[in-house]
Amino acid sequence: MSLRDASKRVQRFISHAIKYSREQRRPYSVPGDGVIPPGKRQYVPTSGTYPKGFLTGSTHVGVKPSNTKFDDLAIVASETPCSSAAVFTKNKFQAAPVTVSRDILKRRKGEGIRGIVINSGRANAVTGKKGIEDAYTMGETTDSCFGDNHDDGNGSRTLVMSTGVIGQRLPIDKIVAKIPSAYNTLSSSHSAWLSAARAICTTDTFPKLLSRSFTLPSSPNTSYSIAGLTKGAGMIHPNMATLLGILCTDVPIAPSIMHPLLSSAIEKSFNSISIDGDTSTNDTVALLANGAAGGSLIDSQSSPDYTELQQILTTFAADLAKIVVRDGEGATKFVTIRVTGGASHADAKRVASTIARSPLVKTALYGKDANWGRVLCAIGYAEDVEGVVPEETSVSFVPGDGGPELRVVVNGEPEAVDETRAAEILEQADLEILVRLRSDDRGSEALYWTCDFSHEYVTINGDYRT
Repeated sequence: MSLRDASKRVQRFISHAIKYSREQRRPYSVPGDGVIPPGKRQYVPTSGTYPKGFLTGSTHVGVKPSNTKFDDLAIVASETPCSSAAVFTKNKFQAAPVTVSRDILKRRKGEGIRGIVINSGRANAVTGKKGIEDAYTMGETTDSCFGDNHDDGNGSRTLVMSTGVIGQRLPIDKIVAKIPSAYNTLSSSHSAWLSAARAICTTDTFPKLLSRSFTLPSSPNTSYSIAGLTKGAGMIHPNMATLLGILCTDVPIAPSIMHPLLSSAIEKSFNSISIDGDTSTNDTVALLANGAAGGSLIDSQSSPDYTELQQILTTFAADLAKIVVRDGEGATKFVTIRVTGGASHADAKRVASTIARSPLVKTALYGKDANWGRVLCAIGYAEDVEGVVPEETSVSFVPGDGGPELRVVVNGEPEAVDETRAAEILEQADLEILVRLRSDDRGSEALYWTCDFSHEYVTINGDYRT
């Protein structure tokens, strides 16, 4: 090869690399240029039906120095005290706002909560005693904005959440100075809810917000509403699966049943998603209920209203959690993992979770390679699972467009795979991996939602801190 030919090859390589880099580039780190990618705009609501008595507000602080103009402080507030519960990360290095919010809920026994204050940009995690003090300061400063000076001896009425870089102290003076500004923007409008959802983003490419209305058996003529905002694009895996979620409803619910209601919903929603297998230090999902719509108080888990609300909340939380997966860092695919025939729901979920967090499965999906061997491998090393019998295990790829499934393994035996059809299925943005652990219809089923791993995931997380 001549020197000239070699030089041309190098130039072509550099040209292709630059083009690829431009195609893959995604705005990230609070929150880029603010332009929502075309493929994600469909997930941003243009209107909403929000629960009575709830307000949201936001403002710009500049918690992360590189963020010079986007709101990064939000408040979600109720006009009246709420019943409240929260589910927190199980990471042993729990962030200061997790510790503080848990303490507030414990001391108040889930009663009298007025709102939540949230900052993005820095997580206030692994920040020692000063971090704890800063979290309390955020809550107490927000308390003072409500103008309720009545001290009932149970401490703050405001939960605290933070998200962003770990190990860096908050610019607490700047945050405290801006909390009144965020409070003064409180509104029940759709634009206010959307702005608050945007303010809590970090590497998210779009604000995540849902709302809907419903009725309950005891009050068929009363229209209730629920709204939820969440953030998360990376460091997502149960338990919890840097994810924050705030759910608000105007249903009257007794504090005593708030936690079981929320925990049940979380198990089949935010604890059934995985982007990268990492559990954050800050994960928190909170539920607030102010009863502003009226009707009968739900105070028993045996009541028809509780049963109906539990189903509504679970479905709503699952829909909100799926949006998180759709915005996974660098993700190009939304993948449902469905496992049937488990010896128990827990077993089926462990198998689904193992497949969902397998780097080899996720990279094959990105490469549009129907590498079913990687799926089988993940099934085989799932821990603490009974009843995985290779001779009864089947795997299929199911297209998201409603087309027929492509069976690649049936009862432990490989099928003659139509590679053309496999490529067509894996070309789609939505698809399902269906695993049958039994050859009959018996056993338990579990669903899990995940995404693929792309080159961009490495790019985003390789320089996230800087």
